[in-house]
Amino acid sequence: MTDSAPRPAATYLDAASGEPLHPAAREVVLAALERGYADPRRLHGPARDARLLLDNARAVVAECLGVRADEVSFTASGTDAVHRGLLGLLRARARSGDRVVLPRVEHSAVLHALEWAGASAETLEVDRLGRADPASLAAAASAPGTALVALQSANHEVGTRQPVTGLVAALRAGGSDVPVFVDARASAGREDLPPGWDVAAASAHLWGGPAGVGVLLVRHGTGWVSPFPADDRVDERTSGFENVPAALAAAAALRAVVAERVEVDARQRRLVDRIRAAAAAVPDTEVVGDPEDRLAHLVTFSCLYLDGEALVTALDRRGFGVASGSACTASTLEPSHVLAAMGALTHGNVRVSLTAATTEDEVERFVSALPEVVADLRAEVGL
Repeated sequence: MTDSAPRPAATYLDAASGEPLHPAAREVVLAALERGYADPRRLHGPARDARLLLDNARAVVAECLGVRADEVSFTASGTDAVHRGLLGLLRARARSGDRVVLPRVEHSAVLHALEWAGASAETLEVDRLGRADPASLAAAASAPGTALVALQSANHEVGTRQPVTGLVAALRAGGSDVPVFVDARASAGREDLPPGWDVAAASAHLWGGPAGVGVLLVRHGTGWVSPFPADDRVDERTSGFENVPAALAAAAALRAVVAERVEVDARQRRLVDRIRAAAAAVPDTEVVGDPEDRLAHLVTFSCLYLDGEALVTALDRRGFGVASGSACTASTLEPSHVLAAMGALTHGNVRVSLTAATTEDEVERFVSALPEVVADLRAEVGL
């Protein structure tokens, strides 16, 4: 019987979906599994040991992100951190209203949380690079009934940095004191957190930690009320038995990534510039997102006349694992709402995101294969 499943990609270029586990995390998690199994709420020796490991992980994450340790909570995932952060702010601000102001390019996890809560979403237009306008944001946030503003630190599909500092400054200059939620999952660890957040979310598997560990940050003094049933755990902002080994591994990976990021950023930026130039040279191909003020490791481009799924499949057959479509709705084959908001081509798009270990040789092989793959697919449809 013939196996029709596509072979695994030899060159993984989808770090924006999940960075491979950092060696530092792998070393720590094995050791932590031997010590971090007990309930950190209990008073016996193994429990105290687990609590010490958990507190140590929280302290390391706080130091790496430049926040207080009591502002850090470990959640079940980055999506869980987004949901808890947003919904907790909404619950705390219930008397102010349920209106949330956000750019049209926010992650689907944000949109789903607001829809679930029945909140009123006021979406703002963005420019062709994916950025919101500070004056428009300030004006929208000043409307009665506004509970909060939601912003991403950088876009998960095209890499454009959102000018969070300038946007928050415009809010405050306009007299608005609404809290700001920042989805920092795409950039946390790779870059410093932008100032101005009241609640923020991050995801360990995007910086090289294990999957299933999110980070919720609630600024000291910010009004936040848990939107879910209470659970008698170590941290009142979360629920469920704490995964101490995973939290410690996430912290170890974050510390290593922060220590390495100057060198990694420079190398990835140079390699992505090479991919941007090669993609732009392919006929009828549009490279989207800011070419400079962006995440170093990520680029998206759209090929006219082609289907994104066909491109991903063809590149996979050539040994390259890339993504297409909306970063979190690709499985539904829906067009990217991010690209639509930017006025870019919503079909035939490919997102390439480099891991910390991606080599120049791998990138050169990719840019060599890309024109051939595009030409072959266009020929198949008679172009």
